[in-house]
Amino acid sequence: MIKVLITDKLAKEGIDLINATPGAEAVVKTGISEDELSNIIRDYDGLIVRSDTKVTAKVLANTGRLKGVARAGVGVDNIDVPAATRKGILVMNTPGGNTLSAAEHTMALMLALSRNVVQACNSLKAGAWDRKKYTGNQLNNKVLGVIGLGRIGMAVAKMAGGLDMNILGYDPLAAPKNVEEAGVEVTDTLERIFREADFITVHVPKNPQTLNMIGADQIAMMKPTVRLINCARGGIISEDALYDALAKKRIAGAALDVFSTEPPQDLRFATLDNCIVTPHLGASTEEAQVEVAVEAAEILLDAIKGGPIRNAVN
Repeated sequence: MIKVLITDKLAKEGIDLINATPGAEAVVKTGISEDELSNIIRDYDGLIVRSDTKVTAKVLANTGRLKGVARAGVGVDNIDVPAATRKGILVMNTPGGNTLSAAEHTMALMLALSRNVVQACNSLKAGAWDRKKYTGNQLNNKVLGVIGLGRIGMAVAKMAGGLDMNILGYDPLAAPKNVEEAGVEVTDTLERIFREADFITVHVPKNPQTLNMIGADQIAMMKPTVRLINCARGGIISEDALYDALAKKRIAGAALDVFSTEPPQDLRFATLDNCIVTPHLGASTEEAQVEVAVEAAEILLDAIKGGPIRNAVN
């Protein structure tokens, strides 16, 4: 019997797929501690997590029969991939399932920033009618800097192109072959994006190379009218530098869906009128939840049974 442990909330369709597979069983144990997970992980062939479970070196110290870990989502910064690799444990993610969801949320935040949607909504709910105060800006003909041209970054570029934005893209590894066909002008220097963009959105993984890749020095290069969006991972944009720039009105605004610590330990960004915050909703659509759950179940079962290995990150 193949036993798959699920330790974060997963769409029912993914659980049902495992249980409908002959010789496989899904066991759901959400909210368990690191110690508890460390003690029981050896009894399972596979593990499916989202972002809450931390698959640490301690968890992976005694893996027993464990063959693979599947992340129902893109980022694997909550999994100690080097430790898994040393133990011979396959780590996989599901990069395709939440692409459109994350890209649409990025666009939603960009539009909300440019049109002061949140501030105007709160003002009207409080009884005011102040149209002049909340005059916004159009996205048409503005320069959008997209940092990271993977699936989500390219989906954002395509959507923004539909609004007749001018797309300036940068990828720390290599831009996809069809990037120019998608209307993206690729630059090999981040400095150009920092100096020319009216909006900047980041779509790179969080790692030592991207941690705080946008800090005080980078923000100092930007236009005072720039607006920053982060729907990728907290810490890619330095939170201290960003807060300082917003508080001093050095830049026009920012929208954050992710934070260095989640939930954030302080709510300083929530006190700023020029900042929109959401609680990591990038993949939080019904459609995306089903897609990543089913994909995580499929790729994990295939790997355990000796079938094709897909979306491996190690």
